[in-house]
Amino acid sequence: MVLLGKLISTGTVPKIHAQLTNAKSFHSSRLKGKVAIITASTDGIGYAIAKRLGDEGASVIISSRKEDNVKKATEELRKDGINVEGLVCHVSDAEHRKRLFDFAKSKYGGIDILVSNAAVNPAVSPVLETDEKVWDKIFDVNVKCSWLLAKEVYPELVKRGGGSIVFVASIAGYQPMEPLGPYSISKTTLLGLTKAIAYEVTHENIRVNCVAPGIVATKFASAITSSDMAAEKTLSIVPMKRFGKPSEIASAVAFLVSEDASYMTGETLVVAGGTYAHL
Repeated sequence: MVLLGKLISTGTVPKIHAQLTNAKSFHSSRLKGKVAIITASTDGIGYAIAKRLGDEGASVIISSRKEDNVKKATEELRKDGINVEGLVCHVSDAEHRKRLFDFAKSKYGGIDILVSNAAVNPAVSPVLETDEKVWDKIFDVNVKCSWLLAKEVYPELVKRGGGSIVFVASIAGYQPMEPLGPYSISKTTLLGLTKAIAYEVTHENIRVNCVAPGIVATKFASAITSSDMAAEKTLSIVPMKRFGKPSEIASAVAFLVSEDASYMTGETLVVAGGTYAHL
């Protein structure tokens, strides 16, 4: 992974064409009547989750930091017939989070599902060479804000008689990636956060689960997926020998928030093409 770290940090990776096909649209009424909030959901995995939950009947609220991205994603989802609203939300801003939840209550009457997807990785470095400010930023957004979102949505889920929370972690939470040490550790922390909260709220009919994607072909992972050398190195540990698609992570989340997963809580669902995962 040392070579991979150098490729990512220099930004000099060569381009290759992705050999990935889009999944067909999926429509059902499994989530009809549910209200779902998905953070960082204007592109990539978050957008795919919003689309899938909307396709299954949920009313969806998407968010991200940039207003233009929110508007564009909202328009695209509406073209697909999804009942969706979009808001600008910096998850590290308490007022933004409050506005997100208040909007859901005023527009749709409550909240049933929270998918905490927002994450950052502002720098690439070994764990013991990471700048303290970088470490704090990663843990503030990836861990603390996930906890705060769950803490703040909790009373709303209680009012609804139950609900579902899903944290989006990473395969790196099980096997840290050498150039992404602090990021990997933050995702490991989400696995523990999932279990801890799940045990505390199960008596309220609230389920808390986690999904751990492998390397997925998104802008966030483009330094890996668009480089021949980095791709070959990464795929050497993936039995299926390909990167994941956002829609494949979205389908796992849709399962976890549905009644099909009614006997699951405190679990992490690994969706990583067979990549070894053990903690």
